[in-house]
Amino acid sequence: MLVLLAEVATMFGLRSSGGSYEKMRSEYYIDVENPFCPQVTKQIHEHEQESELREQMSGYKRMRRQHQKQLIALENKLKAEMDEHRLKLQKEVETQANNAYIELEKLAKRHAVHTEKEIKTSQADEKKFQQQIVGQQKKELTTFLDNQKKQYKLCKEKIKEEMNEDHSTPKKEKQERLSKHKENMQHSQAEEEAHLLGQQRVFYERNCRAFKRKVMIKRHDGEQEQIREELTKKKTQKEMEHAMLIRHDESTQELEHRQLKNLQKLRMDLIRLQHQTELENQIEYNNRRERELHRKHVLELRQQPKNLKVLELQIKKQFQDTCKVQTKQYKALRHHQMEVTPKTEHKTVLKALKDEQTRKLAILAEQYEQSINEMMASQALRLDEAQEAECQALRQQLQQEMELLNAYQSKIKMQTEAQHEREQQKLEQKVSLRRAHLEQKIEEELDSLQKERSDRIKHLLERQEREIDSFDMESIRLGFGNLCMLDFPKDDYR
Repeated sequence: MLVLLAEVATMFGLRSSGGSYEKMRSEYYIDVENPFCPQVTKQIHEHEQESELREQMSGYKRMRRQHQKQLIALENKLKAEMDEHRLKLQKEVETQANNAYIELEKLAKRHAVHTEKEIKTSQADEKKFQQQIVGQQKKELTTFLDNQKKQYKLCKEKIKEEMNEDHSTPKKEKQERLSKHKENMQHSQAEEEAHLLGQQRVFYERNCRAFKRKVMIKRHDGEQEQIREELTKKKTQKEMEHAMLIRHDESTQELEHRQLKNLQKLRMDLIRLQHQTELENQIEYNNRRERELHRKHVLELRQQPKNLKVLELQIKKQFQDTCKVQTKQYKALRHHQMEVTPKTEHKTVLKALKDEQTRKLAILAEQYEQSINEMMASQALRLDEAQEAECQALRQQLQQEMELLNAYQSKIKMQTEAQHEREQQKLEQKVSLRRAHLEQKIEEELDSLQKERSDRIKHLLERQEREIDSFDMESIRLGFGNLCMLDFPKDDYR
């Protein structure tokens, strides 16, 4: 049909009439693809779109800033909580150390008081023991002297009886013999008394020396008991300190895990909220794009009849112009035929030309009408296809943008989860390393305490052994021999 229309146009001189059909079609397509819209309405729509976009972006930025503030606020809160927790633990450690120092000071004072009391008691017991020995020896000496006096008296009476029975001996000689016998007895008794006093002195000095050795051994036992009590107290305090440090480590570990969990939970909640906002913004953006495209299509549909009417008027004007050209050509042809045709045939020729002109104009009008109908149907179809293509392209674009957004959000979520996993592993490593250092410190302090216990007990026993050896050597030098097996009376110092 387009070929036939082109031939008719060529026949009647359309190509030189100031515009072709193809040109009109191209002009029509341009008008359809860019529908007429008033400048003010277009600016209003663009301003509204820019305002909505700016408001959406401003809201998104406000949300991000608010999220960042929430994270910073939580981090500061958790840091303050951790500082307060560590300060509390530090105060507890200092209190424990001060209490331990005070307890050791009290124990040292109690030991000093007990030692001083034991020294005074030992001195009093030693004095009592010496007085007891002295008292016993005085009784022994008194009994001994009484016995000597009785013996002396008996001997004196016996000698007097013997002398009284001897009448042959002169009195003077008897007196001399009596005096000599008295001197011998007195000398013998004096020697026996001196011997007894020497034995008593040796007994006194030996027992006093043995008593001092016994007191020294008891003092040694007290020193051993005191140093064991002190070391046991230190060990108990150290064990309490270690238990407290382990409890502190466990509480710190629990607080660190809880804080990390809270921080990660808030971060994930904010990310979910951010992703939800992004998704809502994307959906709103998609809906706005679809509404804009729908509004554009509605305007195109509203504008299409006007454009088609303009095109139809243009084609009709071309048809009218073509008819005028054809009329001129017919007149020229008629004039030419009148000149070359005999006058008798003029009527027949004019009728034939008139019929031919009428027939061709009818055919041309029918062709123009048919072309207009086909063009309008074609343009309507092309508009529908173009709009459908735009809808399909927009759906694909929005689908791709949605997929990109989902992929980006999935990436952010995976990165956040990976970050949380790294933070958890880092915390576990930190906790494990800190616990290992604590256990190593506890082990070293227990070893050091055990070494201190062994060294102090060893040095004490060596010093006590040296004191006993020196005391025993001095006793042997003084002639007292071995005093460790010496027994005391039941009422003596124990």
